[in-house]
Amino acid sequence: MENDKEFGAMLRQAIPPVESGELQRELWPALLRRLDERPRRVPWFDWALVALVAIWALLSPQLLPFLLYQL
Repeated sequence: MENDKEFGAMLRQAIPPVESGELQRELWPALLRRLDERPRRVPWFDWALVALVAIWALLSPQLLPFLLYQL
C-alpha cells in the first residue's frame, strides 16, 4: 500500500498533467506545408531500376509473366 502511494507520487512528478483534452494547434495544415516545402525528386537508383527492368524485358520477354507475378 505504501509502495503504491510512492509509485503514484513518482508518476505524478514524471508525467506532466494534461491541460485540456484538445490539441493546442491543428497538425494537418503543418503537415501539408511540410509536404509542399520538400522538392519531389526521384533518386537515381529508382531510375536505374527502371532502366534495368526495361532492358531485362527487351532481352528476355518470356520472363515478363514472372516479373508481373512479383508485382
